[in-house]
Amino acid sequence: MPSQQLSIAFQTDKPLAAYGPLAAQAEAYGFDGVTVYNDMLYQPAWLPLLKIAQSTRRVRIGPAAVNPFTCHPMNLAANAALIDEASGGRAYLGLVRGGWLDFVGLHPKAPVTALAEAFACVRHLLRQSKEPLTGTLFPLAGGDSLRWTIHNPEIPFLLGTWGEKTLRACLPFISEVKVGGSANPDAAAWMRGLINRHAQEAGRQPEEIGVVVGAVCVVDEDAAAARALARREVALYLPIVAALDPTVAIEPERLAGMKAAADRYDFDAAARFISDELLARFAFAGSPESVADQTAALFAAGTSRVEFGTPHGLTAESGLRLLGERVLPMLQLSQGAF
Repeated sequence: MPSQQLSIAFQTDKPLAAYGPLAAQAEAYGFDGVTVYNDMLYQPAWLPLLKIAQSTRRVRIGPAAVNPFTCHPMNLAANAALIDEASGGRAYLGLVRGGWLDFVGLHPKAPVTALAEAFACVRHLLRQSKEPLTGTLFPLAGGDSLRWTIHNPEIPFLLGTWGEKTLRACLPFISEVKVGGSANPDAAAWMRGLINRHAQEAGRQPEEIGVVVGAVCVVDEDAAAARALARREVALYLPIVAALDPTVAIEPERLAGMKAAADRYDFDAAARFISDELLARFAFAGSPESVADQTAALFAAGTSRVEFGTPHGLTAESGLRLLGERVLPMLQLSQGAF
């Protein structure tokens, strides 16, 4: 796998017929991967991923990410196996604790244990082992397994987390760690350091595990307009992610004001608390040149994959076009082949 990759991520809020053409366009531009989100109250990831699998030939595809609380690992394993088969072996599976679970009354009491056990359970099922699997939350009784041919039992796993405890628990299973909602080189370097520190205790080599950084992306020739839209888009999650990033210090009153506005769904008000400097830590926003510079800084900090998230531009079409026709070529020129 190349040491530096670029991927595109789509929110699952589109007509089902839209995902295939969007993914095909991203692949034609030369991106390495196409991801879909699986956020609460949006479409489940699996049918969009099926359309993407059927419309592409080269890119890696997967959800970033699903959680084991609204979808049991038995179903996660089955869906991941089907997407991998449909794509000819190009799928990965991303797992995360998940946000907004309280909306449906879910309050996971042991999320670290749950994620580690979910990875173990999914791998056990993909390998079609009929041995029992012990576990506190996701045990398997044994004696049976998935009842069709699984073409790739070693589908790569991605973990979405900011937590050191979660990382350590899941290191035996994963190929990548995604630092979500961030465009911060310091956060990427921090996560790279955690992996380097803890990989060997899990029986892994640090270089086996990549760091993925992904966030809202708005690119446009009108850089000010791009930043204005990005502020509003990032206001939904910045109050949460800012508290997780140990490399960023935000004045408590600024964070409190932003959170209060976001809690009442007044994202225009929340956006007014976000300076250009703060925005650059949590979103890709501005001209093609500035987004390329942000991305290059992330690669220099040890990131192995950068993921440009929705909405991509002032319109989805213009954003994807500028990323593919302007940003990607600039990075290829400055970084060499990914």
